[in-house]
Amino acid sequence: MTATVVSASPVHAQRIADIYNHYIANTCVTFELDPVTSADMARRIEDVQRVGLPWLVALVGDEVAGYAYATQWRARKAYQRSVESTIYLADGHRGRGLGAVLYGALLETLRRLELHAVIGGVAQPNDASARLHQALGFKKVAHFEQVGYKFGRWVDVVYWQLLLPATPHENGV
Repeated sequence: MTATVVSASPVHAQRIADIYNHYIANTCVTFELDPVTSADMARRIEDVQRVGLPWLVALVGDEVAGYAYATQWRARKAYQRSVESTIYLADGHRGRGLGAVLYGALLETLRRLELHAVIGGVAQPNDASARLHQALGFKKVAHFEQVGYKFGRWVDVVYWQLLLPATPHENGV
């Protein structure tokens, strides 16, 4: 599958919302319960990009086939080089290598930004996501039991971490 990875823009918001709403309505992958609008998604994209973090989309032809982004891990200043990664693929585009291409592009962008710790939280069970994180060099670092409740059942979350090369700065960040 040939995909082009580009920075997300407001024009992509509706398709990103459509992809995400599928997961909200049909899976425990996200703990959101209510659908999001195109305007909601455009604001989220803007919020991420405004602080200098990446929000990427994978285009197959002209179609947004998936998206990935990073958000600040925690608010305290010393966490500023740690991010949480998120990736979603459209129905029909999973299992074809697109996740590795898109996540790889996200990780390369994070390297260029000199970020260090990348953390991915994955609702369980999700064998495909576990395989993807392992293939990209992530290590499983935590398993939180029953931290979410959706569709009448408790859901565990596993956290994966990848440490990117980083040069410490004089001011400690």
